[in-house]
Amino acid sequence: MDWDSNNLFQDDEDQDDTFTQDREANKEFVIYMIDAGPDMFIQIKQEDEGKTETHFGTLVKCIVESLKIRIINKDSDEVAICFYNTREKKNMQESEGVYVFNVPEREELDRPTARLIKDFSRIEDKFKMEIGSQSAIIPGSRENPLYNALWVAQGLLRKGSTHNADKRILLFTNNDDPFGNIDRGAKADMRRTTIQRAKDAQDLGISIELFPLNRPGEEFNVAIFYADMLELEKEEVSQFIPVAVEKFEDLKNQLRKRMYKKRTVRKITLVVADGMSIGLHTYALIRPAIQGSVTWLDSVTNIPLKSESSYICADTGALLTEPLPRFQMYKNEMVKLTLDELSEIKKVTSVPLRLLGFKPLHCLKEYHNLRPPTFLYPSDEEISGSTCVFIAIYRSMLRLQKYAVAFYGYSSNPQLVALVAREEITSSSGQIEPPGMHMIYLPYSDDIRHVEKLHMTTNGPAPRASEEQIDNAVAMMRKLELKDFSVYQFSNPALQRHYAILQVLALEEDELPETKDETMPDEEGMQRHSKILYMVKIMTLRKLRQRQLKLKEVKHLKREKHQLK
Repeated sequence: MDWDSNNLFQDDEDQDDTFTQDREANKEFVIYMIDAGPDMFIQIKQEDEGKTETHFGTLVKCIVESLKIRIINKDSDEVAICFYNTREKKNMQESEGVYVFNVPEREELDRPTARLIKDFSRIEDKFKMEIGSQSAIIPGSRENPLYNALWVAQGLLRKGSTHNADKRILLFTNNDDPFGNIDRGAKADMRRTTIQRAKDAQDLGISIELFPLNRPGEEFNVAIFYADMLELEKEEVSQFIPVAVEKFEDLKNQLRKRMYKKRTVRKITLVVADGMSIGLHTYALIRPAIQGSVTWLDSVTNIPLKSESSYICADTGALLTEPLPRFQMYKNEMVKLTLDELSEIKKVTSVPLRLLGFKPLHCLKEYHNLRPPTFLYPSDEEISGSTCVFIAIYRSMLRLQKYAVAFYGYSSNPQLVALVAREEITSSSGQIEPPGMHMIYLPYSDDIRHVEKLHMTTNGPAPRASEEQIDNAVAMMRKLELKDFSVYQFSNPALQRHYAILQVLALEEDELPETKDETMPDEEGMQRHSKILYMVKIMTLRKLRQRQLKLKEVKHLKREKHQLK
């Protein structure tokens, strides 16, 4: 049994070419290029039990975790692991000093597998014996391992097209001068050819990302060589190291979550007025994260099984090949219906989305949003001029603080919707929220329930909080309010544990990885507001104690009255 959640939000009308103008890659081709020179094995920290930590060991752990997360995030991604500055060579080009790590029954650039992760996690123990390490440039040799590694990586990334795949080389090293103290003429030649090789790769749509590591007592100087190789500006050089360190930490601390490609969910038409329509693309910007669907596998071949349904005639026992007829009983008669007739009966309207009018934004309440909204963006593919009309309506709605009310005539659940214009949100790092409209599905009248007030109880009047209790409770709620809250700040603990269990089963690990439940109360944060919490607790307990005494007194009076009778 396997898990796959690529088809969570697919629709029957979806096609492979239904993308917006900002077309994004479906998958990633990633080369982990690791410097295996002697400097990578220098001790940087003493671990427990007498073990030493090196940059090489740290990278192995980091890449193992990255591969585990990548299987969950986007299982269509393909990766390769390439060492350079090695004693042994293993690559298609037979280049010296480059070793492409792989496992049997897997291509060099392919999806990560459980066996690849298990074997790579043990590479540190046998690396020196089976692969070996050597200096970047051997005196008297014209071999350039960094140039060779870029050439090998470029050959691996010939697979696929840059139109549907994002090709990346992640370069890990702690050597800021890969050519060392060799002859000045040879060094200048190697520097020039390596920079040209990197430029050729970037011209082919391959991005190169450097992850520098600091040697003990020495800070990585990107200006010596890699600033020229990566074509960094002067302003970028000074900010490169802090940004790279942050990216490296993000690579180690990735969250287990599925990543979905941004694509059109459905194409619809908005009828503005008679004779005027707008072509729209709809997108699901946010949806609840759920476990992947189950895929049954053959117990012998491990090939996914396909389920097929067949109908057998109850009278003859023959296999039915034609579609089953549909019927409806009417006055003891069987009325047969075709699929086209059933579809026409269920059809509410031929117009998917019709504009009805506009209302002030303050009329739209928070409780009207009962489910995740759908994002709308114009498209000129079907109807020319849709973008111009959409922008005119969009700007007017923002200026007048209005939202549009429309009828959404979907056959299974026709309802009224609110179209709310959303301004673009940007930051120094780029766009955060795109401009467009959110289609909010408005509730039916029966969906809204008014709060039922409890006026009386069997034991007398209903308890009411005093003004002092209300004030303390309001103060407490304001203190505990989360500022700048976002759903992305908290992970689903049930999903994290589910992925952790899958990881243990796939990698045959002995211990279950620890999953942190971020939804638990922040005890440390609540201690900062302990005074308010204490006041609310005291006032509540005092009121409760007074009520208990009052009830006890009432029962005592009733008992005395009964005894007198």
